[in-house]
Amino acid sequence: MDSSAWTSPANLKSVFGALQRNLDFNTRHIDAQVVHLHTWYAHFGGILAKLNYGIPMVLTVHSLEPLRPWKREQLGGGYDFTCWLEKTAIEMAAAVIAVSEETKVDISRLFKVDPHKIHVIHNGIDPDEYHRIEAPEVLRKHGVNPDIPFVLFVGRITRQKGIIHLVRAIEQMDPGFQIVLCAGAPDTPEILAEMEAAVAATQAKREGIIWIQAMLPVQEKIAMYSHASVFCCPSIYEPFGIINLEAMACETAVVASAVGGIKEVVVPHETGILVPLDQQTESPFEATDPARFAKDLADGINQLMADPEKCRQMGQAGRKRAVERFSWTSIAERTKALYETLVK
Repeated sequence: MDSSAWTSPANLKSVFGALQRNLDFNTRHIDAQVVHLHTWYAHFGGILAKLNYGIPMVLTVHSLEPLRPWKREQLGGGYDFTCWLEKTAIEMAAAVIAVSEETKVDISRLFKVDPHKIHVIHNGIDPDEYHRIEAPEVLRKHGVNPDIPFVLFVGRITRQKGIIHLVRAIEQMDPGFQIVLCAGAPDTPEILAEMEAAVAATQAKREGIIWIQAMLPVQEKIAMYSHASVFCCPSIYEPFGIINLEAMACETAVVASAVGGIKEVVVPHETGILVPLDQQTESPFEATDPARFAKDLADGINQLMADPEKCRQMGQAGRKRAVERFSWTSIAERTKALYETLVK
């Protein structure tokens, strides 16, 4: 498949490309007993497998299209299609897995699904892969001074991740520590331009802001988590928030917005600080008072950066929680048990 020859609008190529791959999947010999889908990119393939091959379809909800309206900036009319596709697949599924209790509530609120078909199985991490390491050379490679404490962000440049809110919070952060933004893969040229302007304005007022404009390889990301004093997740929508779990597994204290599944991962005052995000607006991806949210993020970060011992304690507690509650082993066992009920 050579999408370079397509004459459809550029922002629809990812949509049609996904559909083409879904068709290809189903033209090969299918001998599976269950088809399991993750995100709308695979939903059409699962529907085809269910209807054509007669096998039960399981769908894990990592996010919900109606709660991500900024995707229209990226997909245009393709967003209407992905909303329809997601709704169709969820309502056809033999079982729906929600990655958090709050996601389960959202599914029940937005779609016509038998509550008995919705199961909460959290996401997880491999604690043997995500653990604290010493790798100061990785920091130096990216312009970070390993001898100066820093707060870290890791994520895509998208409305959902709240990165602009964090950048606006920087001017209220105390001096004496670095802010490292590992932020790449912008959704649109427009949000990239907004990010560039916000970072430039902040860098003109404060030293020690390092923007790494790339999605780092896993081992380099683990090095960043491990050396950070605090990890910040300012997401405005986060069904689970696996980045918080990755940071916790690397023994890093967390400051995160109190939304979605994050509230089921981060334990306030034990593994980190949760910052309230008041969302009493018509838009589900904005705070009522963005300035207040930015200030609260800065206050939480300042509080922990001023207390290295508290950071250390929270980091150790976070590692313990990640290993005991969110390892892939226990999650795989629960998923396998669900499969067995469908096959029987």
